[in-house]
Order: sequence, then structure tokens, then C-alpha cells
Amino acid sequence: MTPTPPTRPALQPLLDDAVIVLEAPTQVWSDAAGRIGTAPIHGIYHGDLRHISAVELSIAGTELESIGCSSPTPQRVIFTDVLRGLDDDSADPRVRLDRERTVSAGRFGERLVVSSHLDRAVRVGVEVRLRPDFAPMQAVKAGDAAPAVWEWDGARAGSTDASFSLIAAEAATATDGDDLVVRWELEVPPRGRVEAAWSVDLHDPTLVVAAARPSTTSTHPETDDPRVARWIERATADLAALRLSLPDRPDDAFYAAGAPWFFTLFGRDSIWAARLALAADPSMAGSTLRVLARLQGTTTDPATAEAPGKILHELRSGALTLPKEGVHLPPLYYGTVDATPLWVCLLADAHDAGMPREEVEELLPALRSALEWTVVHGPASGSGFIDYVDESGHGLANQGWKDSGDSIQWRDGRLAEGPIALSEVQAYAHEAAVRGAALLDELGEPGGEALRSWAADLRDRFRASFWVTTDEGRYPAVALDAAGNPVDSLTSNIGHLIGTGLLDADEERLCATLLTDPTMSSGYGIRTLSTGAQGYWPLSYHCGSVWTHDTAIAVHGMLRAGLGEQARSIARQLLEVAEGFEYRVPELHSGDAAVHGGRPVPYPAACRPQAWSAAAAVVCAQALG
Repeated sequence: MTPTPPTRPALQPLLDDAVIVLEAPTQVWSDAAGRIGTAPIHGIYHGDLRHISAVELSIAGTELESIGCSSPTPQRVIFTDVLRGLDDDSADPRVRLDRERTVSAGRFGERLVVSSHLDRAVRVGVEVRLRPDFAPMQAVKAGDAAPAVWEWDGARAGSTDASFSLIAAEAATATDGDDLVVRWELEVPPRGRVEAAWSVDLHDPTLVVAAARPSTTSTHPETDDPRVARWIERATADLAALRLSLPDRPDDAFYAAGAPWFFTLFGRDSIWAARLALAADPSMAGSTLRVLARLQGTTTDPATAEAPGKILHELRSGALTLPKEGVHLPPLYYGTVDATPLWVCLLADAHDAGMPREEVEELLPALRSALEWTVVHGPASGSGFIDYVDESGHGLANQGWKDSGDSIQWRDGRLAEGPIALSEVQAYAHEAAVRGAALLDELGEPGGEALRSWAADLRDRFRASFWVTTDEGRYPAVALDAAGNPVDSLTSNIGHLIGTGLLDADEERLCATLLTDPTMSSGYGIRTLSTGAQGYWPLSYHCGSVWTHDTAIAVHGMLRAGLGEQARSIARQLLEVAEGFEYRVPELHSGDAAVHGGRPVPYPAACRPQAWSAAAAVVCAQALG
């Protein structure tokens, strides 16, 4: 008797070997043969809902044997199969199927082309079987998605508010249990071809985001390196596919954070993506700033973490619940400690890049509010530094970019207790105050001198409170804990300090040297946590892995600090990563050391494409140019 295997707990889907085709807010995941439904992530998604969980294509009398998968653009992929059951007995395959899959915002389509090199006609019965699902994205991510009840009226399948319309010319359409079935009877002429096509239009009136109008200012940075050129081409195409807007302002675009989970507005992610990609599309900075300013906090609400002047963390059409983590976030959530000063830094960058003065002036009220939060509300706990603690009891425990529960830890592996004051947030705040003061001066507004005085005081207090000396050297701690003690682990966070003005030139060089040391530099980018720390693990989400955007922020800072040699060294590592991932760099990858002639090890649940990972290509091209 075969023993019953143990029941596995619900797990987050793995993504690393799946194929995606996308145009935000729509995305489709399959395997490399084009099959949808053979892995938990698979499906046709629109916004935060999976409309269809499985698509099965079959041709009567033959197996579909996959021989190719090509994705010339983010919105298009072509799968190729041989149909040897319909073939003659010669060695070469003479009957093939090419399946062209395309996605646009709110629409999915497939064109099926059967081609024959035989001297006789071939009759083919083609069937496409769809499984409507309407499962929430968060349930898919949690690994416990269950299909919703749906109805079919002969042309449209719907569940509650969401629905999709099925279009399949010259096909017979019927329901079969939980499936919709589309059938064609086709004849391929001798040495000829025949086509069939089907598509679905996806509808969800609850969506709080919409497709943005195409950019008219996006460019490709110049480079003589063909590898850099390929990376830039792929990255800028992915960024274009990740453009979203709010429904009432289609001209004000922002970058969705990434696929599959984050097709929406995120304060920190959208700001950093626009900032890193500034040289490729400067218009995104201004539009991102305007979108976030319209949703800027106006009141104090612990349930949503809102505060006057605060920039949001994320926007969704409904609450986000992560039961395993005890997290329940409201649709509009402000639990981020860094997005507000980063908003000011992006405004200063946009101004320096030529943002029209009248557009800067329009954002003056938002600028004043953001600066007020940075110098008054951010340090409100009494530590004197900008810090955070989740007051709701069901929000994010960590509210910097490393937002997992174990991300802020000591070298011996103990977790730090909050309120937590992150080192990089003090750097963002220092830069925001200094550059915000300069903007106020230029606009003829008061307040600049007080901001510069505050920044100078912050700089002195940071130097006195954050620096530690361990067996790994002298460096800024990742954070201060609730008691004001410096959390002594060596982390990638120190890369975010470079170029912000918080450190002097010698301190910046010291940090750059540590980041290029083998304990931090994997050869494929900068590890989030040093190999000298007890909690280091190369496949830990924030404690040993390598995040592309995190490494690129260090490159960005090194360039601004005049550390060009170090910036080029790290950028070359990311170029190796790009080549290893066929130029679509994922959200993160393993912190394993690089092996000559090898490839980076994937983090199997990493999102891709990810906006700030794609934007890293622009900064690296600048460093390598």
C-alpha cells in the first residue's frame, strides 16, 4: 500500500522558471511551453484578480511537443511546437504549431498557426479549454487560492464585479463542468497553413489604477557595449510595460512596482524607479511626484499610518491580508518611513534635470508638507531620529525598504526591537532637508536656513550615534533600536548613505571599500547582509540575498560622490547578473559568490520584471559609459 504523502502547507508560488507577458495592469503567467495551469502562479490576471487559472490547448491526434519560446517584447511571446502525430514518417518534423500570445491593458489574445510541409491536406481539430477563476491575487500569493462562483451567458463569464468577454471567430463555444471550451475544425492545405484566434477582454470596475498613456520622452542612454545596450533595451521596454496611472489622470504615469504581486502604486518603489531611470525618461519623475502629492497624508490615523505630509506606502482596490504574517493593510496605507524624504529628493532631481519651474511651483505645498513631516513628525518618538513602529498591531513591522520581519538584526542574529531608526532614512532626510532648502531659496520662499541647520545637527548626531566598530571594521550601523543602541550588523544599507551629504568624503570611501569587500560583494552585486553575520543566508529575502535596485542605489551614490572606479566595479557585477538572467533582472537573487563561467542563482520567488530592478540598467549604463 502506498503511504499517503504528508499534506504540504500553503506556500507562496515560485516564479523563476515561469514565462510572463504583460502590459500593466494585465499579466499572464505560463510555463515555457505556453501551458497555463501547471504551476500555482499560472493564470491570466487583471489588476488584483486572476480571471482565468488554466488554459489547455489540444489538437486531436497529436501531442504538442514544445521546441521554442521567444519573447520579443514584454507584451508578446511566441511558442512553437511540432505535431508529429499528424506528420509522415520522415525524420524531419513537417507539421508545426506557432502560438502567438499578446497582452495589452485589459486584453489577452492568442493566434494559432498550424503549418504543414506535407504534400497532402491535414485536418486538425483544435480545442482550447479555459478555467475561469476570479481568485484574489493575495490568495494566489498565499498559496491557498480557490475559484469563485461564476456564471456564463454565452459570451461573458462573470463573478461579482469582475468579468471577461470571450471572442473566438468561427469557433464553437460551450461550457463543460468548470471549463469553457472553444473548438475549431480546420484543414491545412498541402504545403500551407491555417489560422485560428481567440481573445478575452477583462473587466473589473473596482480597479484603482489604469493603463497610462505612452511616454513621449523615453530614450535609450548611449553605450558602445552591446551587452549594456541589450540590457537597456530590455529594461526600458519592461518599464514601459509597467506604466500605470490613476483612472482620472491618464497623463500622469508612474511605474507599477512589479509583477506579479505589485501592479499598483507604491511610494518608495515608484519614487526609486523614477529616480534611477531619470536619464531615460525624465517625465516620469514629474508625473510620479504629482500622483503621490494628490494622495499625500492630511490627518493622523494610526490604523492607516497616515500623518500630515506623509507619502503613502501603497494603494490597492481592497484591503491586503497576509494571515501568516499577521498583516492586514487598508487599501490606502502609509506605513513607510522613507517615501516622504525620498519624494523631496526626487523633486530636487527632477528640478535639476529641467522640470519646468511652473511644475515645481505647483508642488510647493506638497514640498512644504513633506519637509514638515521629515523634520517634525518623522522623529516624533523622541529619539531625535526619524523612526517607525507599527501602532496598529496589524501593519508592517518594518517600514523601510527591507520590510520583512527579520530584516533588522544584530550581528549575532538577534532581532532589533522598535521603534527602529534606520541609517539610510537619516541619509534621505539629510539630503531632503538640504536640497529642499535650496528649492525654497530658488522659489523665493522662506525656511531654507532652518532646514540647513536641522540637517547639520542631524549629521552631527548621526556621526555620534550610528558608527560602530566590529571585527569587520568601522561603519554605520543598520539602525538604532528602541533603546538607542546601534544595531551592529554590516548591511547594504550603508550604500544608501553615499552621495547624500550625510557622510564626509573619507567616510564615503570607507563605506565603498566595505561594500566591495568579499564579505559584502558577491561578484553578482552587494549582499543585503555580510557573510560575517550570524543571520546570513544567501537565500534569505533581506539577510544575504542581492537586490538589484539596492546595489544600483550604491552605484548611484558612488557616482554622485565622485567614486567612479568603485561605481564601475559594482556596475560590472550587475551587468553579469543581467546577462545571466537574459537581461530581465529579477527583484533579487541569491547572495552566493560568483563562479567563473557560472550564472547567478535565482531567488525562486523573486518578482520580474520589477520596476526598480529594470531602472538599475540606466544607472549602470551611466557608470559604465
